[in-house]
Amino acid sequence: MPNSSSMAQFLLLALADRRELQLLHFWLFLGISLAALLGNGLILSAVACDQHLHTPRDFFLLHLSLTDLGCICTTVPKAMHSSLWGTITISYTGCAAQVFFFLFFISAEFFLLTIMCYDRYVAICKPLHYGTLLGSRACAHMAAAAWASGFLNALLHTANTFSLPLCQGNALGQFFCEISQILKLSCSHSGYLRELGLLGVSACLAFGCFVFMVFSYVQIFRAVLRIPSKQGQHKAFSTCLPHLSVVSLFVSTGTFAYLKPPSISSPSLDLALSVLYSVVPPALNPLI
Repeated sequence: MPNSSSMAQFLLLALADRRELQLLHFWLFLGISLAALLGNGLILSAVACDQHLHTPRDFFLLHLSLTDLGCICTTVPKAMHSSLWGTITISYTGCAAQVFFFLFFISAEFFLLTIMCYDRYVAICKPLHYGTLLGSRACAHMAAAAWASGFLNALLHTANTFSLPLCQGNALGQFFCEISQILKLSCSHSGYLRELGLLGVSACLAFGCFVFMVFSYVQIFRAVLRIPSKQGQHKAFSTCLPHLSVVSLFVSTGTFAYLKPPSISSPSLDLALSVLYSVVPPALNPLI
């Protein structure tokens, strides 16, 4: 019976069988990754070099760009390599590293989006307290908490998942290493339930952040609608709608990918959704 300690590699899902489609996927991933690198790189350079952009919102935007770059660099290079050379294998260590870093960056991004929602709430609903509630020290602490929470979440899930004995082969139904796919290979009932418990805790935490964002935006829109001038309303909306668009894209694609009805599930749909929530948002965030 093979287990996690003796398994040398995993087999990833091929994006296509035909060589022409493999090359098409390579160029598509290359274009997306270059767009993400260019957009997020410009944001990092602008915020770092321009003194006028050293505001709390831009500080968190810099960290959001770092998480976007991390997500792209974790999954896309391997997918490009697989499409170009036709290889679908990934080493056990490489798979564990991919799971850890993807969870790390995606978790940190969600926590940063929650913090950025709080930033918009304070700026519009409590403008007189903005400098007090979001001073440089408070911003640094919140950013550090987002990164630390992402690291802890990734460490717990990765350590537990890769401690499970695997006896259902080594083929993953995904183009990158994903916990849900690895769990399908497990033959440890207790370990499986333990990971499901961790996923449940993470889901509850994510749902709590989502409820906070919804509540914050309800308060924000109520405050904006009370602004007497149309120009003031337009200015307030213009500072919130980009963040709301990023949150909607991030949450909707990820939620549908994991909570879609089993009746409409198919390998091609699962693959398309995984690209939507793991690759597309980091590329579109800078544009939004």
